[in-house]
Amino acid sequence: MTISQPIYWLFILAIPIACIAWTVTHEEIFSEPRNYCKRQSLYGKTLLHRKFFYLFTCEYCFSFYVTALLLLITRYQLLYTDWRGYLVSGFSLVWIANIYMSLFFLIRTDLKNDGLDSKLKESELKNCRP
Repeated sequence: MTISQPIYWLFILAIPIACIAWTVTHEEIFSEPRNYCKRQSLYGKTLLHRKFFYLFTCEYCFSFYVTALLLLITRYQLLYTDWRGYLVSGFSLVWIANIYMSLFFLIRTDLKNDGLDSKLKESELKNCRP
């Protein structure tokens, strides 16, 4: 294995982590379970109960668990071939996945703003016409 292959896999494996974490914590398809988890995280009786349910509402927190699952499946290690390789790769994957999610959020926000701007301009044009 060349030195560039683990880096290549770092950026590739971060994509499904970001996708899963974002989908579960933001998209409409999981809104009902997410709303339930949010209520439980706010009103749970114990700290452990509240923190357990909070992880399903925070993309950063949830990405750690998705990363751990992906590392179990792929056995991906970075820099070292023992437990340290899993540790380094885990934190690296979480970091890259969160960069991907931040970029996705910025792009999505920009697209929504562009859509709102065009709707406002369109309604202004309709109001200005005699």
